Amino acid sequence: MNRLIAGTVFFLSLAYCCSTSAQSSLQDTLASIPKLLSLEPAPNFDKKRFWAMAGTGTAAYAGLSTALWSAWYKDYPLTKFHGFDDLDEWNQMDKAGHFFSTWMACNYAFEGARWTGMSRRSALWTSVGVGLGILSTIEVMDGFSEEWGFSSYDMGFNLAGAGLFAGQELAWQEQRIQLKVSGIRPGYPQEPLYSADGTVITTLDQRAAGLYGTTFFSVLLKDYNALTVWSSVNIHSFLPNKSESKFPKWLNLALGYGAGNMYGGVENKWESEDGVVFELDPVRYPRYRQCYLSLDVDWTRIPTRHRWLRAVLKSLNFLKMPAPAFELNSLGKARFHYLHW
Repeated sequence: MNRLIAGTVFFLSLAYCCSTSAQSSLQDTLASIPKLLSLEPAPNFDKKRFWAMAGTGTAAYAGLSTALWSAWYKDYPLTKFHGFDDLDEWNQMDKAGHFFSTWMACNYAFEGARWTGMSRRSALWTSVGVGLGILSTIEVMDGFSEEWGFSSYDMGFNLAGAGLFAGQELAWQEQRIQLKVSGIRPGYPQEPLYSADGTVITTLDQRAAGLYGTTFFSVLLKDYNALTVWSSVNIHSFLPNKSESKFPKWLNLALGYGAGNMYGGVENKWESEDGVVFELDPVRYPRYRQCYLSLDVDWTRIPTRHRWLRAVLKSLNFLKMPAPAFELNSLGKARFHYLHW
């Protein structure tokens, strides 16, 4: 696993429990109290909602922390707390993942806090604490693991993600700039690839499968060659006379960042479990960065009278909508994608 999986799966599971799943469980356990079943924020602070939310969040946090430790850290020796400089890894795609993950954690936690009837200001600082707390847990675990280490750069992007959320809430009381992700597994080459001594054969498809996985969610959250992190800007909210404008409220302009040809953290050189070394020709397989310009939809701004539909649209709003896109990459090439996701 890598930091993007932890930074995304961990917070999505916990924050979504805090903002939506808690309400669903309440339908089963508190069916006799109709007001607790509403997905709408309480008009005033509601202690029952607060304790339901706090209990769900605490249980999810404890369970997911334990699961994360077992899945990621338990097979590696523990050391004293130490740092690790990983700024040059993965063309900073993992840093984009931390930025995205913290913003999303704050976003969902804010919705959960508002559901309890907290004021916007109280919900804001609660959500920032939750978002940073979740991602900081991962950094602390890294710091005590011999395999990794505490990354001040990761923490910096965590703070930036929380800052983006808090800054928009303080300035506009809405998230006009949303962070989203998209990704589909590239067609990795299947031609034979020989080891440095010419004795062992593999393929880049096999390397990518072992490094990133092949399932939909592992590709979306883990494959740095497939992943694109987007800043999706709502155009209507920035118009000077938006109350009178007929411009679609749901239409966004999206700026994306991605990377390609990455088969190792810093360089395309790796060692198999058997100690066999593979190294790619940097001319044939140059590592590069990608910038995208595309359109997107803010599903939360599409009007609907159905509360549960609003909840579903809101929960899926972290995914970038497939759309045409213009790409400019660090190889000096420009491409137009009829449909990019």
